[in-house]
Amino acid sequence: MPQRNGILLVVSGPSGSGKTTLCRRIANERETHYSISCTTRPPRPGEVHGRDYHFLSVEEFTRRVESGDFLEHACVHGNHYGTLRSEVIGYLEKGMDVVMDIDVQGAAQVRGCEDRMIRSSLVDLFVMPPDETELLARLSGRGTDSAEVIALRMHNALEEMRHWPEYTFRLLSGTQEEDYLRFKSLLLGERLRVSRLQP
Repeated sequence: MPQRNGILLVVSGPSGSGKTTLCRRIANERETHYSISCTTRPPRPGEVHGRDYHFLSVEEFTRRVESGDFLEHACVHGNHYGTLRSEVIGYLEKGMDVVMDIDVQGAAQVRGCEDRMIRSSLVDLFVMPPDETELLARLSGRGTDSAEVIALRMHNALEEMRHWPEYTFRLLSGTQEEDYLRFKSLLLGERLRVSRLQP
């Protein structure tokens, strides 16, 4: 039987859209490898280095950028975020699917990547909250951020949402179960593409 190349499922959406929950769930079901991003922001309560993020100092992050270790990187909300090439390419070459939870800047960098494996594996999806009222409720519901931080995140979310036409797919969020069913269906459908099979 022909072997299949891995799929790189790039998922973006504003804070509160539910994208991280979708990405974590599909990885927890062992359908994909979850690409763990690096960040220079401090950990939130309950976050663990190597599980939620690779927490790096600004100096270490800068050194790794200069070494070409990142597939993509960007500054978001005043902190640096990036995806290590080692979190992605090796898995794709083995035929394993990888899910990336990244912002619109990072997604644009991945789309512009010249690496043949990345280009042939890429599937990009933007997760949209149903409306601004629901988005604000989701952002406020975390209970970990100040009113100023919530206001900044709301402003940035509305800016990010202007980028959804740049993506191949858009998921308009409903309930968690509806979102997950559609999300997983996209991955399963992409696995059937003949172009992903190696003769």
